Amino acid sequence: MIVRPTDPPALRFQAVGKSFGTAVALRDVGFDVPAGACFGLVGVNGAGKTTLIRCLLDANRATSGGVEIFGEPGTATAARRHVAFLPERFSAPFYLTGRDFLTLMAKLYDHPTTDVEVFAALDALDLARDALDRSIRTWSKGMAQKLGLAACLLSGRALLVLDEPASGLDPRARAALKAALRARQASGATIFLTSHALADVDEMCDRMAVLHGGRLLFSGTPAELRARHGAASLEDAFLAALAAAESPYSRAR
Repeated sequence: MIVRPTDPPALRFQAVGKSFGTAVALRDVGFDVPAGACFGLVGVNGAGKTTLIRCLLDANRATSGGVEIFGEPGTATAARRHVAFLPERFSAPFYLTGRDFLTLMAKLYDHPTTDVEVFAALDALDLARDALDRSIRTWSKGMAQKLGLAACLLSGRALLVLDEPASGLDPRARAALKAALRARQASGATIFLTSHALADVDEMCDRMAVLHGGRLLFSGTPAELRARHGAASLEDAFLAALAAAESPYSRAR
C-alpha cells in the first residue's frame, strides 16, 4: 500500500468512552494514527490500552464516541478487512502444527502465501523453519509468540494491531521483531502497538499516546513528550506525565 498525504488516518479515535456498569474504563479518548506510521500506545497496567484496542476491533462496543479505520466506521465489519491483530495473551491451537496454523490464518486473511514468503517471515523473526512441522504443544511461549507475529506479517493487511508483541521474547528475538516491523512499515503498513518497553517505543515509534486511568494524557512524538517534561529518557518523561496527572492540583481540576 502506498501512503499518500491525502489518505485518511489509519485510525481515528473520536472521544471514545467505555463503561462496564458503573466502572468507567475509557473517558473521551481521542487521537489519530497517521497512515504509514509506527504508533505506540503506552500506560501502566489497567490504564485502558487493551479496552481501547477491543473498541477498535468492535469486540467491545464503545459506550460513546467511535473509531474509524482508514475513514470507515470501525463498527462496520468491512472496515476490519484492513486489520491483522495479535492479542496480548496469544495462544495458538495446541493441536495444530505451525504450518497448519499459518495455512489456517492465510485462509482467514484471504491472503495465500508461498513457502518462500513463510520461510522469509520465520527467518525475520528468528524462528527455526523445522519447527513448522511440529505440534504447537511442544513449542515454548516465545516460539508461539513468533508464530502469531509471523501470521500478522504474512497477512497482507495494511494495519497491524499488536498488543504487547514482544511478550515472551528474548533479547535477540526482540531485536529481530523490531527489524521485521521496520521492514513492514517501510513497505507501507501502519503499525499500532502497545508496549511497556519505553526504550523500544522511543526507538521505533514515530508517534505515541499515553493513557492513564482511562484518560488520554498525551499524543504526539516521543521527542515532544521528553521535551514537555524536560526528561532525558522517555521512561522519565512517562513517569513525569503520570506524576503530573496524579498531583492533587490535577485531580482537583
